[in-house]
Amino acid sequence: MLRTKKGGEKNEILKLIVLSMMAVGLLFSFAFAGDAAKGKALFNDAKLSGATAGKSCNSCHADGKGLDAFKKEFMGGKAKSIEDATNMCITMMMKGKALDAKSADMANIVAYIKSVKGK
Repeated sequence: MLRTKKGGEKNEILKLIVLSMMAVGLLFSFAFAGDAAKGKALFNDAKLSGATAGKSCNSCHADGKGLDAFKKEFMGGKAKSIEDATNMCITMMMKGKALDAKSADMANIVAYIKSVKGK
């Protein structure tokens, strides 16, 4: 139990703990944000995720063409998220293996896609 001088020390310590936790949370949020430059390299990689069709994302979406609006239904399937849509393209068109939706590669590709939307 904390001893307090005039009740102020305990409050100051609690404030310090809360601010420290917020700082750590902010650090982790930046650590898991994608890198658009790395995503662009992956977007142009015809061997992404073991792809065998000789196509990259850029083969169909040159410079982000067609990525300006996320469509929930396309290519005969339904996508719940941009990660699902990305994996549908990787598996169906590129003949690769789906990326883990929480992987660094997926975060990087999504960051690149978001950076080219509306251009």
